[in-house]
Amino acid sequence: MINALLLSLAGLVGLAIGGELLVRGAVGIAQKLGVSTLFTGLVIVGFATSMPEMVASVQASLAGSPEIAWGNVIGSNLANTLLILGVSALVSPIVLVGTGRRDAVVALGATLLLWALALSGMGAVWIGIAFLAGILVYIVWRYRYPGGAPVDAAGDEGEISGIVASGLFVGGLVILVLGGQALVEGAIELATILAVPETVIGLTVVAVGTSLPELAASIAAALRGKAGLALGNVVGSNIYNILLIGGATMTIAPLPLPAELAGLQMAILTASAAGLLALLWFARRLGRALGALLLIAFIGNVVLVFADSPDPVEEDIGIERIEEG
Repeated sequence: MINALLLSLAGLVGLAIGGELLVRGAVGIAQKLGVSTLFTGLVIVGFATSMPEMVASVQASLAGSPEIAWGNVIGSNLANTLLILGVSALVSPIVLVGTGRRDAVVALGATLLLWALALSGMGAVWIGIAFLAGILVYIVWRYRYPGGAPVDAAGDEGEISGIVASGLFVGGLVILVLGGQALVEGAIELATILAVPETVIGLTVVAVGTSLPELAASIAAALRGKAGLALGNVVGSNIYNILLIGGATMTIAPLPLPAELAGLQMAILTASAAGLLALLWFARRLGRALGALLLIAFIGNVVLVFADSPDPVEEDIGIERIEEG
């Protein structure tokens, strides 16, 4: 228990430090490339902060635990939209005018595709490859049509060299991944001690743990007034989680999504993706009041997941009765 707590604490510290370094480096890279902070958040930071989810899901797939892998994908997207945007808005309200609308459409489309896949009960390598091809098309499209104004090189970051910016970015990414791994290991150990089912672990403990890099990066971006970076990180990560991580998971373990994920959790995930799209189209800013509502919704869903999970004691009794029969 003590080891698990220490791992979790070390992971949180690593995520906080790595998130700040990653944002500084990402903004510096955007300055040098002359691309917008939205593009940087969508493609560069979104990809980088999705690596803990990739590591966790691939490891789970290789270990024969698709419940954890897919629960991580779905739970991470819920955490991105509800937890991360909610907390970021509480820290600093986010301006939404003209930001990330096209990408939110892509995110909603990917979510609907994932739900259709879950309901179909299909699982095949070619599906995973198709998902991976989809993320490549998205990256190329966003590079050719980045949108938004280029980052101001005279902004609060100051003029820094490309080498320094790249070093900050890579260093922040390494610390984020190591911190995410430490936190996930500690959290899974704690969840195992509490005898929580694998699907619940994937939806909550692993999902939140691997989403903390996005949380750290988005909070750091919000504090520095980089709304496009904060929002782009969330939306981009949602797209990467489904197409890249989901594609890798399906390619490695071509099995249908767990049936328990195809119902209520996918419905909530789709509703959150549609709500984010509506927010970007019709709202001017994401203020603290709405941020608090998003955070409450996330907490409510976590409570719902644990409430709907089977009691381990009852499961053991049922197994014993089957074996006796």
